Amino acid sequence: MRLEHVLAGHALRRPAHVAVICGEERIGYAELHAAIRSTAAGLARLGVRAGDRVLVYLPNGVEFVQIAYAAFTLGAIVVPVNTRLTAREVEHIAIDSQPAVFGYHSGAREALEGIVRQLPGCRAVVTGEAAAGEAAFRDLATARGPLPAVPLEAEDCMIIYTSGTTGKPKGAVITHANQLIQHGYINAIEWGIGGDDRYLVTTPLAHRTGLGRLTNALCLGGTVVVMDKFDSAQAVELIQRERITVLGMVPTVARMLLPHIERDPDKCSSLRRLIVTGEAFPVELKRRVISLLPNAQIYSFFAMTEAGAVTSLGHAEQFTHPASVGRPTPGVEIRLIDDAGADVAVDEVGELLVRAGAPGRYITLRAYYNRPQETAAAIRDGWIYTGDLARRDAEGYLYIVDRKKDMVLSGGFNIYTKEVEQALVLHEAVADAAVIGVPDAVYGEAVAAFVETKPGAAASAEALIEHCRTLIAGYKKPKHVFFIDVLPRNALGKALKNELRRMAAEKLAGY
Repeated sequence: MRLEHVLAGHALRRPAHVAVICGEERIGYAELHAAIRSTAAGLARLGVRAGDRVLVYLPNGVEFVQIAYAAFTLGAIVVPVNTRLTAREVEHIAIDSQPAVFGYHSGAREALEGIVRQLPGCRAVVTGEAAAGEAAFRDLATARGPLPAVPLEAEDCMIIYTSGTTGKPKGAVITHANQLIQHGYINAIEWGIGGDDRYLVTTPLAHRTGLGRLTNALCLGGTVVVMDKFDSAQAVELIQRERITVLGMVPTVARMLLPHIERDPDKCSSLRRLIVTGEAFPVELKRRVISLLPNAQIYSFFAMTEAGAVTSLGHAEQFTHPASVGRPTPGVEIRLIDDAGADVAVDEVGELLVRAGAPGRYITLRAYYNRPQETAAAIRDGWIYTGDLARRDAEGYLYIVDRKKDMVLSGGFNIYTKEVEQALVLHEAVADAAVIGVPDAVYGEAVAAFVETKPGAAASAEALIEHCRTLIAGYKKPKHVFFIDVLPRNALGKALKNELRRMAAEKLAGY
């Protein structure tokens, strides 16, 4: 079973049902299916075959959907790349994946043409005005001709590059089975979503969250409404106009939407499912959202590129177990192990391992692209070694404590940076914080915090340290507090802790 075959089935059963809306463009399933077939014929003329990579660096729009599903139709593998990435970041992904086709908008040509020249045999496919040597997307999209049969063994559909907060991103090879089981089966059962729902995408389609809502809608026969770029006020207007029923978001988006929802909650009365992932979702924020949207239910989940949705937390559980990421998704096995590989006891912290059948068959990645050593290190006996530290309570609820590599070992005590960060952001002056370990002559390591303050707010380092002392054990409080205008982040919004370690080293060199 393949993504393009499922879409073809919906085109046959509900041809006029709207599949994708982006701006003024609305395209039904039958029309979308025909456009995908034409685009696939165009890619085939460029020489794209099963197993080839098609890098898609396009802004949100129907073109992204069309070229991605056209690649699937040929058995090719899509490499979705967030357009917020810099040319340097894109260069690494392109050289690593060696695509046969590089799709981008003409506005990005100047930044990307040097990269394309480094890719032997790669053809540039351009939306907008094509230049000499480039293939125009609009010409591909009107091509005609027979399509080659796809070999049964061509099961890979995407290579999704990890965010690379501590090093060069690796390409996780995702199969059609991964996408269909996750987004066309598990999500439908866990969240109660289906073909009559209307899904709003506020993130780049190349981002895991955007891809999730896209494949949810097109696997289930629903309608996906895509924002070209996120604007909180416009999102609320779009929810009202298009009668959106499913909204996927991170808590930061909820914070940004809240003032607009508060002005007129009726504009969002169509919402029935709020699907939340990412950082911790504060209880008070949940309460405010639900009080304004009584028809909506919140479902949150813990997921990763390599393993899909590992756990989920239902609506009622948002308040009974607010700090948890939920219990394992049915069919997903988890283990928590210590450094010796032994399972830890209830309420003890260990590294999270995930398994769901053979890699690539259900929801876990098949491998890292062209990285056999990293694959062997990350996948052992089918278990994905996630690098996340977690604990599990007696009821089976999971609590993510920290990334293993981010844990600080100070004076023999384990200090989890996430716990310190959560304490810091509870201070009224703090907008965000990121915590790292730094060398310490006495304790081996000490806690250092980088803090963004809210506009117009101020706090001293001493005040923040004392604030933490009231919430967490004294040995966990920061020894160093550095104020920063904006935390360095990657294109997915994650704090770049390697960069913070470099900055801390420079600041502490003079101590």
